[in-house]
Amino acid sequence: MSGLALAMFVGLFAWGEQAVGYHDPDGKVRLALLASFAFGLLIGYRAQR
Repeated sequence: MSGLALAMFVGLFAWGEQAVGYHDPDGKVRLALLASFAFGLLIGYRAQR
């Protein structure tokens, strides 16, 4: 499951603008993607312990 999440994050981070069609000149969508992925990693790690 984490491999799928990582692949989706990399795909959206790298090619999301072309695939989904959002317009992000300031990089705020990429920042939100990065933050949500980081928080997901943190929560997932803490839930396993």
